[in-house]
Amino acid sequence: MKDKRPSSTPISVKCYSGHVYAERPESFTWEGQTLKVQRVKRAWQEPGERHFLVSTDEDTTFELCYDEINDCWSAVEVIR
Repeated sequence: MKDKRPSSTPISVKCYSGHVYAERPESFTWEGQTLKVQRVKRAWQEPGERHFLVSTDEDTTFELCYDEINDCWSAVEVIR
């Protein structure tokens, strides 16, 4: 079973944007640290949201979510 730990502060995400905004996250802030995205494990869309399951260079896994309606990002650390 995987536990999830949400960010206690707002995050910012640097992402690749080609045809649309937020096609692929490249790095993001998490609790004051900038983490580089090593791999996008999974990407999917829900109404008004873009989700990315990513692994970082610190060997941690996060679910990043871009809320298109409110133009903001959120992150949840996935703990194994």
